Amino acid sequence: MKGWTGPTSVTAAATAGELDGIKLTAGKAVAAQLRSTADMHYAVRPEQPGGKVSSGGMFAFDVPAAGTYRVMLGSRAWLDVVQDGKTIVSSGHNRGPACSGIGKMVDFPLVAGRAVIEVSGSGKPDMTLMVIPTP
Repeated sequence: MKGWTGPTSVTAAATAGELDGIKLTAGKAVAAQLRSTADMHYAVRPEQPGGKVSSGGMFAFDVPAAGTYRVMLGSRAWLDVVQDGKTIVSSGHNRGPACSGIGKMVDFPLVAGRAVIEVSGSGKPDMTLMVIPTP
């Protein structure tokens, strides 16, 4: 999938104050260094925050236009998207294409403006992720 290969390295935000430095661009993957769950102060508490030995992080995504956006993760973790202080209900879940390195794809209906992507409960300290508008 175009944009998935050659991700840019980033460190996930642990607090809302760090989000401006961790902005995702649609169609461009990031290789994220996640944070210890104990260090996380999520914008909205995740449905599955993970245990003490898991990892997580937050990422800002400035939604350019209302529509459905797909968040792709390279490994297993819980995923929430927050807009205007509320968790957005996903509209679809899939696995990534075979041999793509994409382990999970979740679709969310978003309005234009800031969204916060929250990853939690990861068993790994790093993860590749990307956001795209749905085809």
